[in-house]
Amino acid sequence: MPVIITIMLVKLDGKDAAILALIQENSNLTAKQVAKKINAPITTVFAKIKRMEELGVIKDYRAIVAPEKLGSGTAAFILASVSYRAKADDAPISQRTVAEEIAKFPEVQEVHIITGDWDLLIKLRAENVDAIGKFVVDKLRLIKGLEKTLTCMVFETVKETTKISLSLKRLGTS
Repeated sequence: MPVIITIMLVKLDGKDAAILALIQENSNLTAKQVAKKINAPITTVFAKIKRMEELGVIKDYRAIVAPEKLGSGTAAFILASVSYRAKADDAPISQRTVAEEIAKFPEVQEVHIITGDWDLLIKLRAENVDAIGKFVVDKLRLIKGLEKTLTCMVFETVKETTKISLSLKRLGTS
């Protein structure tokens, strides 16, 4: 039986979008600072932020660190293929199960289930190319159900962000 997932879009107004734009840029801003920047009462800003947190629009607040300053300056993207059965008589292995196993490794920043010739896209950070190679050979390729991998080393990152573009039309704002 197919799984049906319903995602309800949340209606946001212009003030909501303005608040989101500001706190995506700098989550250290106080409600008072946000209120001043968008010309709204502080109680309105508090209420709107709380509502967006409760609705799951705002999922979390985090520091974005410089990986190169913490010994993880080398990045790679890995494409991976899942073998749904290791042998013909084995129980099937799901793409999601393999993705969840890969996600447990601390070196892994992202795991995406994708379409196309490959099943998974993995973002990895480590101290150097050797550490990435060791991870792929000694950890990643030992995961049950993983058939093959293709590692793409990152030479330079031109853009990396967690920001989501806030189109008022798309957000259903007034």
